[in-house]
Amino acid sequence: MRKIVLGVGISLDGYIARPDGSVDFLFMPKDYSMAAFFKRIDTAVMGRKTYEMGLKLGGGNVSTPGIKSYVFSRMQEAGKRDELTFVNEPPKRFVEGLRKKEGKDIWLMGGGELTREFLRDDLVDELYLGVVPVLIGEGIPAFPSAFPERKFVLVENNSYSKGLIALRYERRKGQKKQNA
Repeated sequence: MRKIVLGVGISLDGYIARPDGSVDFLFMPKDYSMAAFFKRIDTAVMGRKTYEMGLKLGGGNVSTPGIKSYVFSRMQEAGKRDELTFVNEPPKRFVEGLRKKEGKDIWLMGGGELTREFLRDDLVDELYLGVVPVLIGEGIPAFPSAFPERKFVLVENNSYSKGLIALRYERRKGQKKQNA
């Protein structure tokens, strides 16, 4: 079955962006590549705010060749425009349909509010985090509160130049809570 992979860059204190949405603190060192990640996905889902910030950062374009992109929005009318499809339905129902279609894994790009909904509905199968060595003090949290506890298992960790750490976790489902 197709996995939902939350893939984001975050600060040491757990933020995906500054309060104004800027991501100027994120960086990608020369010895780090996301090529392996992009080989395993063919679909991306994001929230409206992430889409709008992507438009600003990408010079008016957020589509990536070979990747179907969906934008969850309560404000935009549902339907296909350019290379994107806007979605108004709840994530759980939409993702259940998407997982049934033939394809590779699905990249949950964010942002925080959409991530919370995906975690609340237990839709995230894997976390792929690029942690940069900076504390920004405030901003948009990678994991906003108000979802049940979710357990993950570390399956990969790599260190790169300039202190970047890439972490990959898989969801551990169906296990009873253990006493500490």
